[in-house]
Amino acid sequence: MDSLELTNLLEKYWSCETSLEEEQKLKDYFRGEVPEALKETAELFRYFEQQQNMTVKQSFDAEVKKKIVTKPAGRSASMYFNLARIAAGLVVVVAAGYFVREEVRKAYPTQNEDTFSDPKLALEETKKALMMISNSFNKAHKEAGKINLFNEAEEKIQGKRVGEKKVNI
Repeated sequence: MDSLELTNLLEKYWSCETSLEEEQKLKDYFRGEVPEALKETAELFRYFEQQQNMTVKQSFDAEVKKKIVTKPAGRSASMYFNLARIAAGLVVVVAAGYFVREEVRKAYPTQNEDTFSDPKLALEETKKALMMISNSFNKAHKEAGKINLFNEAEEKIQGKRVGEKKVNI
């Protein structure tokens, strides 16, 4: 086999495109003497052939069955070990939750006391707060109207009619 044919066959082999006859040619070639550059490839082909020719002893099944240890019926130590691991994990999660909750309580103390003892005074303060919020909303509404005017002007500049909806086809 010349080097060009060998190179082409190897490229086809590595691309998984060879036929059985071509693979047999490669196997036959690599059984003999090969150049130094192809020693590793020859060793690979020899390894494949060696593995293909291996057989299993008749007593293989019996030897494997002897080595298999069956677990006795009932609870094993590994099951208790797994349960202990789960319990330890739960303890860690509960403890972490407790400590996090305590830290949050320290950082953000809650006050359950009323701030006003007189209900009329509380009502007046609530009215003031609601008026302040209402004024803020009114101011925001006016500003939003300005944005709407800006959008209408932009549409006029772009040549669109105000109020006309854009239809995509």
